Amino acid sequence: ARSIFKNSTRSKQSFITVNCAAIPDNLVESEFFGHEKGAFTGAVSRREGRFELAHNGTILLDEISEISPVVQSKLLRVLQERELERVGSSRTIKVDSRVIATTNRDLAQSVEKKEFRQDLYFRLNVVPIYVPPLRDRRSDILLLAETFMRRYAKKHGCPICGFSKSSLEVMQEHSWPGNIRELQNVVERAVILTPEGGYIEPGLLGLTQMSSGQILIPAAHGQQSPEPASSNIFTPDDASTHPPAGQAGSVLGKEEILPLSELEKNHILASLDAFDQNRTKTAKHLGISIRTLRNKLNEYQKSDQNSSPIEDSP
Repeated sequence: ARSIFKNSTRSKQSFITVNCAAIPDNLVESEFFGHEKGAFTGAVSRREGRFELAHNGTILLDEISEISPVVQSKLLRVLQERELERVGSSRTIKVDSRVIATTNRDLAQSVEKKEFRQDLYFRLNVVPIYVPPLRDRRSDILLLAETFMRRYAKKHGCPICGFSKSSLEVMQEHSWPGNIRELQNVVERAVILTPEGGYIEPGLLGLTQMSSGQILIPAAHGQQSPEPASSNIFTPDDASTHPPAGQAGSVLGKEEILPLSELEKNHILASLDAFDQNRTKTAKHLGISIRTLRNKLNEYQKSDQNSSPIEDSP
């Protein structure tokens, strides 16, 4: 949808996205068309709807099949007449926006089952584009993974070296029932959990079966560096390809299943190693206060002392 927008004559205008499945039924109309102050409980001020915000631009209606029949009829009017009325108002507002609608359902079948208006279906179905599921586009998987890895490494400030060869193989073979959203989520999580200067290992992808309340991760300290993918190492644009001092080989080796508390501990200690025990930089990287970091380290120290065996005096 963004590619269509960026290559259209409206690319200089606004691009508004709406996840129809995520909006409660009683708020969909207000989200689409806006509302006036006092139109309903909680409407403390006037608000422009998504179609108004997308005037002269493009609006993406994601999961269009999830909207109710009542909203479908009002949406049809906007598409046909290019006009709308805010909730609580009788004033007609003219709008001009390009509409891109997406769904993972067969809308033709939904029309037959009386779940989707036929006239709205025909109004939307001007230039249909079928996008095959990710499992049928194997050649796209690693390209998308690289894009997401670069994006999230920059977003979260995680300079990592990329994917290990085994991780690339796991992603290539996975069926991806959740399509691109699943891939996006998997890569973001892996980027966050990978220590700086390390490679994303299969355990961090979370694509293997895991027990409830636990996450499969590689050991955080003292393991041997993995074999990188010779021609498929993806490096963030603003990241160093060399591990920081004291960090080489911190990400690799045999996998073990750890509880979430142990996962947090390993991630904090790995980050502390990456910044040469500099607590200020470590806290900033982790997005926590220096006091929180200090308290965590004190907890770990007490826990280690309590778990140490007590030897009898000679």
